[in-house]
Amino acid sequence: MFRLYDTRTRQVEEIRPASRGLLRLYACGPTVYRYAHLGNMRTYLLADLIRRVAQRHGVTVVSCQNITDVGHLAEDGQIDPGGEDKILAQARAEGRTALEIARGYEDAFAADCLALNIHPADYRPRASESIGLMIDMIAKLIETGHAYATDGGNVYFDARSFPGYGELSGNSLDQLRPGHRSGGATDPRKRFHADWALWKGAPEGRELTWTAPWGTGFPGWHTECSAMSLHFLGEVIDIHTGGIDLRFPHHEDERAQSDSVTGHEVVRHWVHGEHLLFEGRKMAKSTGNVVLVADLAASGLDPLAARLAFLEHHYRQQLNLTWETLTAADATLRRWRDQVAAWAATPSRPMCAEVTGQIADGLDDDLDTRAAVAALRRLEKDPEIPPGSKFETFVHADQVLGLDLAADIGRAAAPPALPGGAAQKLAERRHARNASDWTTADRLRDELAAIGVLVSDTPDGQAWTAGRRCHG
Repeated sequence: MFRLYDTRTRQVEEIRPASRGLLRLYACGPTVYRYAHLGNMRTYLLADLIRRVAQRHGVTVVSCQNITDVGHLAEDGQIDPGGEDKILAQARAEGRTALEIARGYEDAFAADCLALNIHPADYRPRASESIGLMIDMIAKLIETGHAYATDGGNVYFDARSFPGYGELSGNSLDQLRPGHRSGGATDPRKRFHADWALWKGAPEGRELTWTAPWGTGFPGWHTECSAMSLHFLGEVIDIHTGGIDLRFPHHEDERAQSDSVTGHEVVRHWVHGEHLLFEGRKMAKSTGNVVLVADLAASGLDPLAARLAFLEHHYRQQLNLTWETLTAADATLRRWRDQVAAWAATPSRPMCAEVTGQIADGLDDDLDTRAAVAALRRLEKDPEIPPGSKFETFVHADQVLGLDLAADIGRAAAPPALPGGAAQKLAERRHARNASDWTTADRLRDELAAIGVLVSDTPDGQAWTAGRRCHG
């Protein structure tokens, strides 16, 4: 099989699914209150690459990615359980309903994934439609002594009831400062300052609330992933992915919840992707340094240029992306497609075994996509390898790389565009000729020639030439 770096064990480990031939994969999904930026999309690409590599080994992948449309507060983890939900804050800012905000940005996220050739997960549960699962899980945690309800309708997880807390992030409970996100303040109703909310009581009139045994409220952000992952993938999950920033507190808390409710280790391997910088700064809304997938197309770049740029760096390596890097990746992408289309017209030859071996070895060794891309670059320039062999090798590698390298095969060159106003002049000249108005027809032919359109008369009517192509 293949190997990945496990955040919990802090070493590269061989991935062998708990169920033979079936890999269960959970990926933390978006909070749908804004457009996902390229830093977010790099993390979602990680799960897609794992899926593709596993499938190359003949393994069936069942994946789940949550959609957070409730419960993620502007400063999640702060003391105020009445803090504003990100969805509600954005709805107020845009003058739309919470449902319009959530569904609109969810659709935009799906479009971005499509543009980057990221396969959709098999299950994409929405938090707002999974409240019953969360209430059931919380009730079981209370029953087993891992959680407790307080006045005001809040339910907290008892952090000290889980001995393995801190194994993911290295943050032991005795070293955590009280209220590290709220200036030192802590809820006096908590038994221990590091306990976190599984359910948050809400004041009357607040949107996005539900009735629970502890009172009207809404789930905590960490609660969502535990409940949905256990429901859709079961009590043994082979791989859980996410950005490195989710390691603490989100994944640390999620692990404690899931393991406590089941009585055993649920996630066998935790895999995290590093931060993305853009022009030397972390890509984040707070820094005003956000680039969207849509910004690539607006700049004339193929969105898959971003995918190639990501592939040229290791997922655990902090990447400093620039417009120059993206432009260079776009040029490489277009050149490779041209090459693949040209090689497709040559006699087929077997794949280059040496190169396919290098690519497979790289991908199996902790997703070293850099090695795979480098191998293709060497192959492209190797004069000893027949074009037909290059074609087969590039197309084979693209099953994992996902760059649509065969997109231009059989695609005819687009006809040159007519200059502005030329189409109308051609129509007017055709009408003049039909009316035997030769003076007007000659004048229009001269005017067309002046803007680069050469017109000639044939027995079948007028024909024009712009660039190299002639049309009747």
